[in-house]
Amino acid sequence: MNAPSTVLRNPGPSWGYQFLLGAERWSPDWLFRPVLMAGTAVGMAFMPEQRKYSREYLELVLGRPPRLGEVWEHFYAFAEFLILKLRAGRGVEIRCVLAPENRAEFEALARSDRPALFGTFHVGWSDMLGYLLSDWDRQVSVLRVRLSNSEDTRLLGKRFDGKVSFLWVNDPANFLFELKDAIQAGVTLALKCDRLNFHARTEVFDFLGARRVFPFTIYILAVLFNRPVAFCIGLPGAAPDTLAVIASPVFTPDPAASRQANLAAGRAHFQGVLHQLEAVLRRQPLMWFNFLPLNPVAPPPAA
Repeated sequence: MNAPSTVLRNPGPSWGYQFLLGAERWSPDWLFRPVLMAGTAVGMAFMPEQRKYSREYLELVLGRPPRLGEVWEHFYAFAEFLILKLRAGRGVEIRCVLAPENRAEFEALARSDRPALFGTFHVGWSDMLGYLLSDWDRQVSVLRVRLSNSEDTRLLGKRFDGKVSFLWVNDPANFLFELKDAIQAGVTLALKCDRLNFHARTEVFDFLGARRVFPFTIYILAVLFNRPVAFCIGLPGAAPDTLAVIASPVFTPDPAASRQANLAAGRAHFQGVLHQLEAVLRRQPLMWFNFLPLNPVAPPPAA
């Protein structure tokens, strides 16, 4: 693949991932946890924009201005997830436990040989789902933004080499051709459907008390290539190194229906997914890992 024209990076020093990986692996937990907590506070102090957006989101979901300690807890929840990704990348087994809701329907699709589109969000431990789908002997291609200092992605890609590949979205010209080739080759795709960057098609849905703009690309692809769509959200499980997965119903385009009818059914399906997501965030507000502006509120329709 050609190098993307735009290469971004995660916040923090270039040596940060290697330091965390070594400290988590070789330090006792009684020493590592206080260091991680202190490091979270330092990182939070040097990330004013992310801190601002964390406050804005927490105020909306909590219904009141968050305390400083709650903002720190938000950052620390993300730090714990980063540690989990690094652990998984170095070989620690992460067990996936599906919630009863929609489990049979989701498992039937995941275990089938039908190419599918699996969507998720920057929520909780959902970043692990593309790799865990490979447990069902699926070849999964994960749509990701290439970052110059993403050690977690490099380690996970190395661990699941042969089962999981990446489609880098930074270069739109190359990406569109590679996306089409992957779908036509029968590869299952896993993609995030909350951030608006790199998405050409959007729609408006109810979410967190307002009509907000969300990407709709996954349903355009589903109707265009006749692929089923399922969403899942990964959350910390009850046991260590366990991923609790909440699945949505499966959306399957109807070949006998018109494109407009299928897209309307896709809108209804995604609205149900967002209601499910909002219910999760009301219960576990620290699991929203978009330290960015919330999805914009759509202007009211013209009279």
